[in-house]
Amino acid sequence: MDPHSLKKLNALRRERRAAILLTDLEDGRDRVIGEGDPVAGALGEAVSRGFRSGKSGVVEAEGRNFFLNVHLPAPRLVVIGAVHISQALAPMAKIAGFDLTIIDPRTAFATPERFPGVPLHAEWPDEALAHQPLDAYTAVTALTHDPKIDDPALCAALEAKCFYIGALGSRKTHAKRINRLTEAGLALAALERIDAPIGLDIGAATPAEIAVAVLGAVIKALRTRGLGDRSAVA
Repeated sequence: MDPHSLKKLNALRRERRAAILLTDLEDGRDRVIGEGDPVAGALGEAVSRGFRSGKSGVVEAEGRNFFLNVHLPAPRLVVIGAVHISQALAPMAKIAGFDLTIIDPRTAFATPERFPGVPLHAEWPDEALAHQPLDAYTAVTALTHDPKIDDPALCAALEAKCFYIGALGSRKTHAKRINRLTEAGLALAALERIDAPIGLDIGAATPAEIAVAVLGAVIKALRTRGLGDRSAVA
């Protein structure tokens, strides 16, 4: 690997940014592409697919063969609220490969007994996120129904451009939430990123079913980043 490429790749990985090491299999030259870097044509389409899928492999473009070595940050899921849905969501998220953290200042809920083996922060979201900043490879789900807890986390997630932002609550509850956040100075266009009512529409009723719907929405958002039509994964 070219030393310059290695330096750039390591820098992007330290910053939790996605990168692809692109190697021309005909002449051996390589370069590093950061997510969002412009790459035109068929090669650009292959690079976009690589960033969405996380899969490395050989692609043919422009009459040449390239190897795409894809490096994605480990996806994180920050759950606001140590509630029943969170208890079901935690083991599911671990199986799906997400690093999950739960934040809830209510110490009666955020206990190791209720969440064995799960990183817990019995703090207010703004305090917890100060030493665990959000980023574009983090999903945030707000599940407490308490604006004092959920709203600051949603604001932080929007500012950090998290790949998924969801909030529990009915459409009526969400309308009130939108009013609060716009009054706090957030743009309506930004607030449209909040998935509410949270999760895929599968008719979920129980906490476990809602957890499935939430995790499904998180995975869909992760694998369709950058697609105009988010209804399918290429």
